[in-house]
Amino acid sequence: MEILCGEKLCELFASCVNSKPLKRAERYRVGVDLGTANVVVAVLDEKGEPVAGKMQRAQVVRDGLVVDFVGARSIVARMIEELNEELETELTEGACAVPPGTGKADSKATMYVVESAGLEVLNIVDEPTAASKVLGISDGAVVDVGGGTTGISVLKEGRVVYTADEPTGGTHFTLVLAGHLNISFDEAEAMKLDGKNQKKLFPILKPTMEKVADIVKRHIRGFEVDTIYLVGGASTLHGLKEVVESITGVRAVVPGYPLFVTPLGVALSCP
Repeated sequence: MEILCGEKLCELFASCVNSKPLKRAERYRVGVDLGTANVVVAVLDEKGEPVAGKMQRAQVVRDGLVVDFVGARSIVARMIEELNEELETELTEGACAVPPGTGKADSKATMYVVESAGLEVLNIVDEPTAASKVLGISDGAVVDVGGGTTGISVLKEGRVVYTADEPTGGTHFTLVLAGHLNISFDEAEAMKLDGKNQKKLFPILKPTMEKVADIVKRHIRGFEVDTIYLVGGASTLHGLKEVVESITGVRAVVPGYPLFVTPLGVALSCP
């Protein structure tokens, strides 16, 4: 039942991303998720319910680190400006996310992007821990398979007891496809995202999926984890859930709209 609540939030948010706001509120909670493949801004009301959102594919972050400050700032600033117009308000505060284990300097780079776009950053949270807020779980492992990295948080009785992050994610799947099929990165990315292709691409992508699963297995070793929650855009790849279950020996769950779980969690982390 816990995960259904999270899926409903994601479903509502999906209905308003790059679309008309669902409603207006007296106070807003804003989350900015700078991903390797996508930049997402989520806006919730004071109750934590989705109000509006923006998403754009971008390459301003690599392996969880900001590599194009000007580009990132421009994207977020434009999103905030559009949201201000649509909501007839001025968004001034928000939260942002970084991969687990991100150093102080790199965390500040993400914060500076958001602040230069017009939001005072009230909180910086690691991505899988943010995701756990949406899923409403108290025990288990949240694995955020993003564009550039795989982040892991282990929770025990509602408390995060361990976090880790390694540079393997959706971009690496695309690179494998491009190399194997001798096509461009953009062609491989489009092929990967087309659901009709995923079954036939599975044999090519399986070794990289096994690498992700090995990362998860290594980091949850020593903890009593009975469920792995897979979130992030790459978690929707055909066969990944089954590969993770096979290698870790732990039940895996992919919630609906996994791409939006972390951005919503970031917004929920805004005080």
